[in-house]
Amino acid sequence: MRRDALGAVLLQADPVVEQFPPWLATYFPDGVLSYAIGGLFIGLGVAAIYFGTGIIAGASTFLETTLSYGSRLSRFNQGTYLASRDWRVTFTAGIVIGAAVYALTLGPGGWTTAVQPWRLLAGGVLVGVGTRIGKGCTSGHGVCGVGSVSSTSITNVVTFMAVAIGTAQVALALGVAP
Repeated sequence: MRRDALGAVLLQADPVVEQFPPWLATYFPDGVLSYAIGGLFIGLGVAAIYFGTGIIAGASTFLETTLSYGSRLSRFNQGTYLASRDWRVTFTAGIVIGAAVYALTLGPGGWTTAVQPWRLLAGGVLVGVGTRIGKGCTSGHGVCGVGSVSSTSITNVVTFMAVAIGTAQVALALGVAP
C-alpha cells in the first residue's frame, strides 16, 4: 500500500469527532484514532519496560544515560546508569528511529517542521534545563508518574501544562509564528 493511501486509512476522520463540541472538533480535524493508537503503544512500551526492569521509562534519564559513554563526569557514570545503559541507548535510538520511520513512511516525509533551527536549539536547551529542575520529563512524570498517582509527578505535570499554555498564549498575543 502506498504511503498516501495507508496514511489516509490510519488518519481518516472518525465518528467520535462528530460527537465533539464544534470548538473541540477543530483541534482534531482528522479524528482521534491516531492519537489513541499512539497512546496505546506508549502505554504498552512503558509497561513492558517497567515490568521487565522495574525502571520508570523517562526519556530524559534515558538520554542522560547515553552520555555515560562519552563523559567522565560522575553524574553520568552512576552505577544504575552503567548497568543498564546498553538497553537504554537502544530505547533512545528507538525514539529517534521510530520518528524517522513514521515521517518517511506515513508522515509527510523528511523534515516536518517550519520552526527555525535556532528556535529548536533554544527550545531544546530550555527543555533540558527544565527536566533537570523538575527531576524528570513529561514522559517520566506525565506517563509513568501520573499513572502511578505520584503527587510529585502530578504537581510537575500541572506545572508543565500551565507554563506551556501560558507561553503559547503569550507567543500568540505577540504574533510569534514558527
